[in-house]
Amino acid sequence: MNLIRIFFAIATLVLTGCASTHANNPADPFESFNRGVYKFNDTLDRAIAKPVAKGYDKIVPDTAKMMVTNFFSNLNDVIVTVNDLLQLKLRQGFSDGMRVLVNSTLGIGGLVDVASMQLPKHDEDFGQTLGYWGIHSGPYLMLPVLGPSSFRDGIGLYVDGITSPLYRDVPKIRTRNQLYLTDMVNRRQQLLADEQVMEGAILDRYAFIRDAYLQRRRNLVYDGNPPRESYDYDDSDSAAEPTPAEKPAPQTPNKE
Repeated sequence: MNLIRIFFAIATLVLTGCASTHANNPADPFESFNRGVYKFNDTLDRAIAKPVAKGYDKIVPDTAKMMVTNFFSNLNDVIVTVNDLLQLKLRQGFSDGMRVLVNSTLGIGGLVDVASMQLPKHDEDFGQTLGYWGIHSGPYLMLPVLGPSSFRDGIGLYVDGITSPLYRDVPKIRTRNQLYLTDMVNRRQQLLADEQVMEGAILDRYAFIRDAYLQRRRNLVYDGNPPRESYDYDDSDSAAEPTPAEKPAPQTPNKE
């Protein structure tokens, strides 16, 4: 899975073929291109990914599916820990590092999530780290196969990918790709229930997915406490917005 080639291929297509596209959402200046990629992804999903996920859901026992989820979650905690430290979240980094240690040993290589009894799981990645240090997300992008992203998060996805334990510690490409595929099928299976709620209730699925993604990423970058959004898309206002690294921590009221 060469993410950097995918990212630069998309960037080239966007800059050469879609530079004149006008969009209603300022965060999505390449909406026409992105909708085309979304249609491709949706067709691929309905033809292959969704049927495979349904078969996986029916055949694999719930306990086994939970163990698969825990295994890949434990590998992800390595990436989370690294990004904790890059964001100077030392206490959280220690907690997430302990999660990896506990689940890799007592949890039988991560198959059992023992650590969650005392250590909560966090969600950090390199895209969030770039946002923490003031790098704006840039235009929204719908990546082939990989789904919603942005210029910043596309770079983050690549960096996290090449530093992940799967990429570094599994030398055989075939074995590595089988693990990637297992993770993708397992993730797709987890979305089946939520997708049933969304089907028929949303007129424009593309816009819903885009807006939900952008809102969630903004919320993650600011650790659930984003600054007030400005609806005046002036560059000076955007530049004046505090970054997570500059923004003071919220005060917690004393409880007596």
